[in-house]
Amino acid sequence: MRDNLILWLVLLAFVAGSFSGCISRDSEFYSADDFQTVQKIDVHFHYETLDDRYLLLADSLNLKLVSPNVDAGRSISEQLDIAKELKARYPDKFAFFGTFGVDHYGGEDFKGRIITRIDTCMAAGASGIKIWKNIGMTLKDSVGSYVMADDPEFAPVFAYMEENSIRLLAHLGEPKNCWLPLEEMTLDNDRSYFRNNPQYHMYLHPEAPSYEDQIGARDNLLDRYPGIPFTGAHLGSQEWSIDEVAKTLDRFPAYDVEFSARIGHLQYQAITEPKKVRDFMIKYQDRIMYGTDVGVSARNSDYAATAESLVKRWKDHFIWLATDEAVIVDDLDGKSVKGLQLPKEVIDKIYFANAEKFFR
Repeated sequence: MRDNLILWLVLLAFVAGSFSGCISRDSEFYSADDFQTVQKIDVHFHYETLDDRYLLLADSLNLKLVSPNVDAGRSISEQLDIAKELKARYPDKFAFFGTFGVDHYGGEDFKGRIITRIDTCMAAGASGIKIWKNIGMTLKDSVGSYVMADDPEFAPVFAYMEENSIRLLAHLGEPKNCWLPLEEMTLDNDRSYFRNNPQYHMYLHPEAPSYEDQIGARDNLLDRYPGIPFTGAHLGSQEWSIDEVAKTLDRFPAYDVEFSARIGHLQYQAITEPKKVRDFMIKYQDRIMYGTDVGVSARNSDYAATAESLVKRWKDHFIWLATDEAVIVDDLDGKSVKGLQLPKEVIDKIYFANAEKFFR
């Protein structure tokens, strides 16, 4: 009798587990427990070390990494060397964008040197080329005028990229907060960044190009080179308004965006208009990609602490995007923001399918 009872309980547990599994598989939405099993790509993760533990950590979470080289900090040659080696060792787990320097603007064979550099990056396995905010915000010509991305000197470079279908990842301009005093900024991380980097706090530099100038230069590139596969980093610096992002996506069919370092701005808008943000993500599900803009380097001496921080960030983002659970957002003064609970097919595109092209 006792054995029969145990057998009945085991069978009941098995049936219940199987039924529960079917519900989970058939559900329209993911749960927080699905975080590790869902395929993911972080399209904006600065990997500046040959320490592969972070890459293997990401892989254990079913997460691939795309590392954009950037014309700042460590030399672009060192960045390329690291990216090239990691790409050779982990071609299915790691991808990268090359970049070029602009310090020699106005010098001899400016255009030729950049094109040579682009060829070098692509031969090393780059998925495309990144340009950075120094174009438009710090780069100046011989008479002290700011040089924008639509400057004629760059025209042959972008024409070459269009001719060869080389993807452009463009970080042009900054969050609109950049043109506000610190106390009027909407996110803590913006306040912290611009407090520590006053050279990029455009509110302090009224002589520099305006926010509208930055967006206009980007749009000029999109107009002039419609054949360039064009990704707007950080929501194309229109993070403050999903309506503005939508207008740009509607206007330029070859344009897509990633929201690294700008998810807080989406969450800020979702506090008051959650349905609007959710509807935006669903409508443009084929043209939005996930990213963080965090990174690792040889300076990360405490692997355990860095790994813990990375996993928490990745998981918190997944919970907010994929479930209806509330998350605490430190950058919004610790406010609680309810999750968007995007459908599975939307999550699969934003997290993976839209970024697979970087691994081809």
